[in-house]
Amino acid sequence: MLAERCIAMANTRSEYDAVVVGSGPNGLSAAITLQHAGLSVLILEAKNTLGGGLRSAELTQPGFIHDICSAIHPLAVGSPFFRSLPLDQHGLTFINPPLAAAHPFDDGTAAALHQSVNETAQSLGTDAQAYQSLMEPIVQHWPTMAADILGPLHMPKHPLDMATFGLDAIPPVTHLAKRFTTKETRGLLAGMAAHSIQPLTNLTTSAIALVLLTAGHIHNWPIPKGGSQTIANALTAYFRSLGGTIETSHPVESLRDIPPAKAVLFDVTPKQLLQIAGSRFSTLYRKQLERYRYGMGVFKLDWALDGPIPFRAPECQRAGTIHLGGTLEEITAAEQATSSGKHPERPFVLLAQQSLFDTSRAPAGKHTAWAYCHVPNGSTVDCTDVIEKQVERFAPGFRDLILARHTMNTRQMEAYNSNYIGGDINGGIIDIRQLFTRPVISLSPYKTSDPDLFICSSSTPPGGGVHGMCGYHAARTALHDRFGLPVSIELATG
Repeated sequence: MLAERCIAMANTRSEYDAVVVGSGPNGLSAAITLQHAGLSVLILEAKNTLGGGLRSAELTQPGFIHDICSAIHPLAVGSPFFRSLPLDQHGLTFINPPLAAAHPFDDGTAAALHQSVNETAQSLGTDAQAYQSLMEPIVQHWPTMAADILGPLHMPKHPLDMATFGLDAIPPVTHLAKRFTTKETRGLLAGMAAHSIQPLTNLTTSAIALVLLTAGHIHNWPIPKGGSQTIANALTAYFRSLGGTIETSHPVESLRDIPPAKAVLFDVTPKQLLQIAGSRFSTLYRKQLERYRYGMGVFKLDWALDGPIPFRAPECQRAGTIHLGGTLEEITAAEQATSSGKHPERPFVLLAQQSLFDTSRAPAGKHTAWAYCHVPNGSTVDCTDVIEKQVERFAPGFRDLILARHTMNTRQMEAYNSNYIGGDINGGIIDIRQLFTRPVISLSPYKTSDPDLFICSSSTPPGGGVHGMCGYHAARTALHDRFGLPVSIELATG
């Protein structure tokens, strides 16, 4: 039946059934889902390379491979969509560091996220039992909950498990942390929640902490060998193996830049969508997009180093990702100040040291490191000094190892990737007001008011992160609404 419908459409269609604008992980995922269903799909990418935030390059010196935007992918290896694709057959290899993440303190100690829930719990001292009680049920039920959590608001397949998760996930992480007494557990939670890029006193900040901890316990936080670009390359190769078409160096500034198609899916945020297609939308939909809110931005640093970062805490020398910010109270204060338009002297810093585990990232004996701190949206303040001070605080002698550095403020981030409005790498703030109403209040958030146009970016549920689920769900909507076709990719579990 599916083949007959595809043949019937082929006799009446224009050159392409669907066009996807943008080749970030969600654009690629949407295109793969559509092409896999038997459609003819074209991807249009403004840049001369594919990947959106999944790009890598020699930013500092020859031989030093840096991830230009996204570098840490806790959700990539566990993504129900990515796991349903044979990406390993297209060059994607993940490397597992001994520890997913570490969180150092001023006394030379550090909390660490081990893959084992029990091992993590035992490292947290008197909080061991409380941590196990919190995390073991979530980890146990995650395989059946993942697709529901990483999707739009709907009736879950396992409502009791989801309700239990929601009771812990909805409160602010500052509330969740009251269950614990040690600085290690409280700091670990704060560092995880800070990935949400909003004040830690906001509702649902516990959700991102729990999801990231769970990802670490189930899949570790693996590093793509050779750089983040390899994730995009594998998705691209698989799309092309299905017969998909890609045009690079093809910016889309209006609908006139898009060839005729029955459906167009946009891997862009509301601001660009309005610029490209605003005239096609209803007044109500247009006003809702205009009210869409963007969050804090980031200031990013890449270093070429003469050796590994000399962290005092041994756990940090075994972790791919480091959260720098000290105690929960300190991180809470820094994130609140940044959200209020200030630049704290001790910001929360997210750091990745991929070359410790992936020798392809730097010349022999040398290393790379990647870091950012949160800043007010649109900030042009140079945060190099405060970031390096935070690293030096936990790794004395770090600055002596710097061979070269590359910086990007929020305007440069947006110029490089137009989805990063004001440096917001999440496609819009993911607070309680926009967690389930991205980009508008709708039972089907991937639809626009125009039946031919859809949005598939991180400005739709489940939001930011390299997982492709926004693109998958948008393509599923387009397949149903415009083509009367089912999805032919079965999401993986586990």
